[in-house]
Amino acid sequence: MIEELKQDGEERMAKTLVALGASLNKIRTGRAHPSILDGIRVSYYGSDTPLSQVAAINVEDARTLSVVPWEKNIVPDVEKAIMKSDLGLNPSTAGAVIRIPMPMLTEETRKGFTKRAKQEAEQSRVSVRNIRRDILADLKELQKDKEISEDEERKAQDEVQKITDRFIAEIDKILAAKEADLMEI
Repeated sequence: MIEELKQDGEERMAKTLVALGASLNKIRTGRAHPSILDGIRVSYYGSDTPLSQVAAINVEDARTLSVVPWEKNIVPDVEKAIMKSDLGLNPSTAGAVIRIPMPMLTEETRKGFTKRAKQEAEQSRVSVRNIRRDILADLKELQKDKEISEDEERKAQDEVQKITDRFIAEIDKILAAKEADLMEI
């Protein structure tokens, strides 16, 4: 029973790390990377569809992305969706190819993006701690129902804390890498 709780908690904490990675990918650095456009949705035949499902996204060079929609008639919609996104990108269209130059990051925007990355990491830490709290509450419930002894509960609490510390350290490592990436000129 204790092992199942720990396993469930570890899986949920791992999902938190995956979510953190996805949200940090949306914060752009100075380099072009297709994952920057992951959050963009295009109106396609009446439904909001992820950009990656209606177009090919490629890296042309270190500072330019190219987006080639599968159908020519949705080029204006794709361009509009990119402009409306809060990424601060300014696409230019040449026929069926939409080129997106990555603007240089100023010191001010770097600091803003770093602050946003720290907020995302803090939300992940809170999520991991909430998962820990849930597991500890379940352990207390098991001990109260006399399904496990106090010693088993205390030992399980220590193990859950070690798992939590490991995931918090991983979040810090991911954040440090993103900060270094953002501050690199």
